[in-house]
Amino acid sequence: MNYDELALELHKKYGGKITIALRDTELDATKLAAYYTPGVAAVSRRLAEHPEEMPVYTWTNNLVAVISDGSAVLGLGNIGPRAAMPVMEGKALLFKKFAGVDAVPIVLDAHDVDGIVAAVTAIAPSFGAINLEDIAAPQCFEIEDRLKAALPIPVMHDDQHGTAIVVLAGLINALKVTGRHSLGGIRIVVVGAGAAGTAIMRLLWLYGVRNGATPEILAVDSHGIVSADRTDLNDEKRKLLEFTNPHSVSGSLADAVAGADAFVGVSKGSLLTPELVATMADAPIVFALANPTPEILPDVAAGTKIAVLATGRSDFPNQVNNALAFPGVFRGALDHHVRAITDDHKLAAAAAIAALVETPDAAHVIPSVFDERLVKAVAAVII
Repeated sequence: MNYDELALELHKKYGGKITIALRDTELDATKLAAYYTPGVAAVSRRLAEHPEEMPVYTWTNNLVAVISDGSAVLGLGNIGPRAAMPVMEGKALLFKKFAGVDAVPIVLDAHDVDGIVAAVTAIAPSFGAINLEDIAAPQCFEIEDRLKAALPIPVMHDDQHGTAIVVLAGLINALKVTGRHSLGGIRIVVVGAGAAGTAIMRLLWLYGVRNGATPEILAVDSHGIVSADRTDLNDEKRKLLEFTNPHSVSGSLADAVAGADAFVGVSKGSLLTPELVATMADAPIVFALANPTPEILPDVAAGTKIAVLATGRSDFPNQVNNALAFPGVFRGALDHHVRAITDDHKLAAAAAIAALVETPDAAHVIPSVFDERLVKAVAAVII
């Protein structure tokens, strides 16, 4: 299947992927007078006096803004807001398809932190929650933190936290498959220290802390292992040292991978060679999540000692994709009137996703995005 050609054909055929539908489809003159003038004035007066009741009287009870500046779209990089719109529409499609959540894609022609925060803050009253998407690191960290502090509704940068939730879920089961059963004492190498990588490492560390079994996590960027002796680290990478590299290891990707029990790649394709895999611990776990080309392709991995392989692609087993998490997370946040999505929510969501795979094996460490139990299981723990 040539997905490039099919994507172009379908997007052109339908002129996009989403539209707006009416909740009340049986309209007559009486209802129109209530929904619009003169009746709607009574609702406006009510909300002027009781703004907290907006979700009771408007669609904000089920409405998420999917917002990007187009600065880090898929593996395409900084391609701008207009080119980001198809991805934001796709996100809205997934929200509706899997969780029944209405989502509006919004692309901003603003690229500095202050501009993005101001724009999102200005439109936030129109929505019940904010899903930030495809905003480059390190700006994405400050943008999310400032919006979470400023707004009374849930804000989540899904590239960070949705990805982290699903990686943790898959890793929980991969550990069982390989007979490890615990994060304690294992080495996890995370290649890519941007938005997704940072969130993955932090959530893995938190999971270990909460379960009394902290792993050794090594962050690797394009210059090697993130270590205290590096003089080129920005503030966010220096913060990684608070919970990674406890033994002050320095060196290259090869140095990090040697003896490692697990590899998580959120960087670029074909980085993990069979020669590097040979230096890893026995029965290693590899989550090669770069798109569209994983850090190691399954046909290459088949000739190595990798025990569990996951990718970010739908055409291979074990697709680690944030679509497994974000519909349920936002469904639960909206339904349970959650004002902030916390670390406890993320950990609970990962556990709920992992639990749906009753008997994990090498080709099944996470459920399918089409599993009808998925959204309900995740939403139930976002309380």
